[in-house]
Amino acid sequence: GMSDLNDIVEQIDLLAPIPAIATQILAKSEDPDSAMSEIADLIVNDPALTANLLKICNSAYFALPRKLESVKDAVTWIGLDQIVELVLTSSVSENFKKGLVGYGLGEGELWRHAVTSAHVAKLLANRCGVSQNKHLIYTAALLKDIGKLILGRFVAFSAEKINILVHSQGYSFNDAEKNIICMNHEELGALVGEKWSFSKKLIYIIRHHHLADESARQNRETSLVYLADIVCMLMGIFTGTDGLSYRFYSDVLRRINVSEKDLEEIIAQTSENRQKIEYLLKLF
Repeated sequence: GMSDLNDIVEQIDLLAPIPAIATQILAKSEDPDSAMSEIADLIVNDPALTANLLKICNSAYFALPRKLESVKDAVTWIGLDQIVELVLTSSVSENFKKGLVGYGLGEGELWRHAVTSAHVAKLLANRCGVSQNKHLIYTAALLKDIGKLILGRFVAFSAEKINILVHSQGYSFNDAEKNIICMNHEELGALVGEKWSFSKKLIYIIRHHHLADESARQNRETSLVYLADIVCMLMGIFTGTDGLSYRFYSDVLRRINVSEKDLEEIIAQTSENRQKIEYLLKLF
């Protein structure tokens, strides 16, 4: 009932809030009028962030020929696009690394899934020629399951009831959550986004990333994030117990102009990058 919902929503405060700098960088990267140099300035003015960034840039992950000394250096060698991704990824790692009850995911598995689907979403966006909102798509893929961090305990508590709906009644896991707990992880993720002052677009994608809503299937960014999720599932980078009860909307591929061959190539590329991604996960 309503009191349970309040219990759930109150748990949002237990998440480590995303640093203000990350929200600022996100806002600037989504704003077509802001110059990329403004983002670099934000990073330069945050010593902790700069130190962290240089540690990652100087790691074997990038295997650069020389040691980078400054943000300007990093922008030159690695490019601001990827730096924005690294900053956003490091700003949410604290929340995602914990183990997760309720979804059959061990410690670090949701984090692996989040980072991998962000990686896949970026490949998909490039493949579709999306030049605008690239960071939005990356971040949405990274954060789409943030509601699970809170809802997991409640899902564990109602696991039996949820499983009956999924296995005997043909519900998707998401709809079963909604039915039994009165809220699913998409809705809860959207509430987290509101509390953290995310943009409307980012909240929309988190809220609709399973595309249950017909209108969300018309939205290109949301469709790309959904597809990244499906790709991870096909690769067995599991979303956990709910992964098996996804709905696959094949018309999405046609609509955003991605062929099955494109998907195969992206899967191959992600498999090749898998060790690199594992290495990256350890850096945060």
